[in-house]
Amino acid sequence: MNRDEILSGMRATLPSLLSALPFGVLLGAVSTNMGLSISEILLMNMTIYAGASQLVGIELFRHNVAPWLVVASIFAVNFRHILYSAALANHIEHFSLGKKLVAFFLMVDPQFAESLKRAESGVPLTFTWYLSFGLTFYITWQITAVLGAIFGSLVGDPRALGLDVLLTVYFLGLTLGFRKKDNWLPTVLASGLAAILAKHLVGSPWHISIGALFGILVATLLPVRERKA
Repeated sequence: MNRDEILSGMRATLPSLLSALPFGVLLGAVSTNMGLSISEILLMNMTIYAGASQLVGIELFRHNVAPWLVVASIFAVNFRHILYSAALANHIEHFSLGKKLVAFFLMVDPQFAESLKRAESGVPLTFTWYLSFGLTFYITWQITAVLGAIFGSLVGDPRALGLDVLLTVYFLGLTLGFRKKDNWLPTVLASGLAAILAKHLVGSPWHISIGALFGILVATLLPVRERKA
């Protein structure tokens, strides 16, 4: 493996980690306050590896919702990962099948955002860089969730302190990272308005997928600027 690629991938995680780590601690604290043991939290974190979906799942389990609805709700929240995979497909076509499976498992929001930026800037998206970024984020995420679980009792109810706003800030930062792309503002506005309406008319968590699909529709219909050669 290329040492420079490994170090580059690790360095690229730093801005994302600064915003995501408090969310990892929040997840651990919420999980332990809802009765999960540290081993259960770690198992969930290592297998599902999707913070927003985990919070949805925990909340639904708390209210004894039917298992099929828990799975469907998590799928709705994670639907955006299907869109991420489609957006990155052309940039990782040189990966083998095994490497693609690893890449898709590790593809959380920061991984997607930084990988797409790197690929679109003209820098080759190598598996070494991708794996370095992904494993650094994955391992750190597990550690922060465990820390949140250990010290969750000291925090009390994270929502009472307003810590749940971290998730909103986290995704807002990722979205703003693409603000220079064509039709960014109308696409974001359309997606946001559709999600708000769906939240009131359909309910959570389906509003997330509906907002995403509406944003895709608007982006598809809008013209793209022609770039000079």
